[in-house]
Formats: sequence, structure tokens, C-alpha cells
Amino acid sequence: MTSSKKEKVLLSGNHALAEAAIRAGCRFYFGYPITPQNEVAEYMSEHMPEVGGTFIQAESEIASINMVLGAAVTGARAMTSSSSPGISLKQEGISFLVGQELPAVIVNVMRGGPGLGNIAGCQGDYFQATRGGGHGDYKTIVLAPGGVQELVDLTMLAFELADKYRNPVIILADGLIGQMREPVILPEPVNPAKALAMKEWALRGAKGRQSRFSRSLILNVRRMEEHNWKLQRKFREIETNEVRYEQYMMDDAKLIVVAFGSAARVAKGAIKRLRNEGLKVGLFRPITLWPFPHKRIRELANEIKEFLVYELNCGQMLEDVKLALSGSAEVFFYGRPGGVVPTPMDVAKIIGSRYYQKIKRKAK
Repeated sequence: MTSSKKEKVLLSGNHALAEAAIRAGCRFYFGYPITPQNEVAEYMSEHMPEVGGTFIQAESEIASINMVLGAAVTGARAMTSSSSPGISLKQEGISFLVGQELPAVIVNVMRGGPGLGNIAGCQGDYFQATRGGGHGDYKTIVLAPGGVQELVDLTMLAFELADKYRNPVIILADGLIGQMREPVILPEPVNPAKALAMKEWALRGAKGRQSRFSRSLILNVRRMEEHNWKLQRKFREIETNEVRYEQYMMDDAKLIVVAFGSAARVAKGAIKRLRNEGLKVGLFRPITLWPFPHKRIRELANEIKEFLVYELNCGQMLEDVKLALSGSAEVFFYGRPGGVVPTPMDVAKIIGSRYYQKIKRKAK
């Protein structure tokens, strides 16, 4: 697809993500069909050959993540995408990528669950993404887009962060964002050869230099421990440098709604309605789910004592908000699991009810 930097193009979330990945220098894509992310693989199958890239529909999700590992070890920018149960099957490979300190981008367009669930948009994979998901002590950077334009921007960022920290990055979208269509401005393509040349650790043949290796099997327990502490130091660096969030109508807020992804879009509509009614409600939207913006939420509790967490699940990010506040403010929850997406009016009623209860308590 050709487009100038300032020209807007109407794309679905899945197609926009795929185009952004190509423009970010992704030259290896490996995947396996599962709804609601199939359009990513469909787009890659058509457009990767145009840039000299490789598209393979693997025989399984397990095969596809290990193909990503094989490409990543050469220094190439590689990506896979799937949806909830498919990501579960990739967890061992993701742990291997972290253990070998290899950059990769993994896209999860979440669906309803648990089990096979349904193909509707949901946010039930928060725990899986932010707690590592697989075996061992590790973390992955988790980016949560709130719309199609941000999906484009965060896809570009995901490849940069993966290379910077030599660590997998997860883009945690959902069926709603993947399927919706919005006008986007596409970025200028990067030069994949430039990014490749900077990776002195990559394995591309040892002619004229000392050989290198990449492994996560470390049988000496002391060396395994040293390697784990090295990884932890990297994770602490990420926590220091890569926290991202959005604040919406927060200047005079008396109650804060905390939501991410598509739930935050609905919450914004609800807050606009409530503001028209004179209710001082704001939105705090984490963009990085890991590292989570604990520090900023703690700071907000110095002035605001009412938080309402809204998620399309049974209460997963809720735990991180409670950890951040550590009892310094009241936390309430509204969740809709399994793929039900309430309207802004529905959410406004819930928020408004909580707001008026707060006023009544103060009056007493």
C-alpha cells in the first residue's frame, strides 16, 4: 500500500496493524488462522512478498512462534498474531524468546473466553499478558491500543522497543478494535537493513569473527541464576523508562475511571455524557499494561479518593489498580465478561450511580 505521510486511509484495525508492521520493517510473519485476527494473516500473505518478506501459514500456533524465534535469532524483525487460545499455545515459545533475549512482536486480538469462548471482543487475557503467561521469571512489554490510529503507532513502537530491550513485545488489542474501521495516517517506512546492521548479537554466520550462540538452556544453576538477575535488571530498566498512559478530563475530576483499550473508548463516551450533566469525572487509561503506571495512580490518590475500574472481564486490571493505591482510595469495579460491550449510556449510568453515592456519603 502506498500512502503519503499526511494522507488518511480508511482501514480496519487488523489491516492497519499489518500495514504498520510492514512499514516498521517486519520481514518475517508466521501465523495460524483464528478469528477475530485472520485479516492480519490475510493482509500479510498478500503484501509481504511485495517488500521481499516471508509469509508462512504454519501448521500450528506452536510452530509459528518457534518460526518467529528462528527469524529473531538472525536479527530480523519478526511477528506473529493470534487470538486468546492461540496465544496460550505460544506461551512456551514466548518464554524461550525472553530467555534467549530475542526481540519479537506478538499480537493478541482477544476474543471471549475461557476455553474456545466466542469471537467477540473481550479483555480476558490481561493476566496472561502482564504476568508473563509462560514458565519462568519473565515479563513482556504489553501495549494496549485504544483505536486504529494508536494501533498503527504502537505497532511501530513495538518493534522499536523489542529491538531496544531484546525482549518480546505484546500488542494486546481485541476483536472490537481489530474489526472496526477508522481513518489513519500511516507512517513512513523504516529501513529494515539499518535496524538489522545494528544487532551485533545476531547469528548470521561466523566467517571472519568469533562464533556466537543463543540459548536458554543453562544447566549450571549459578549461571542460570546470574542470567535471571540480568533479565530482572532489564525489566527494572523497562519499568523506569517505558510507562505510558493517557489522562482525559482529569484536571478537576472527583472520580476517576480506569480503563484500557476498547473499554476506555466506551468510557470516554460515558464521561462526555456525565460532564454534560455537571459530574466531574475523568479517565485514566494505561497504554502500557506492563509496565503498569502504578506510580502515577498512587500520585492521583493524593487528591482523588474514588476510582472505578471498568474492564471487559471479571476484574483483572483491577488487581493492579488496587496494588497501586494500597488502600489510599476507594476502588469500585464494573465488568462485562464474555464479549458483551455495553454502550456509553450503560456505562454512564454505572459511573453516575457511584458518583452520586459519593456525594450522599459526604453530605452525611
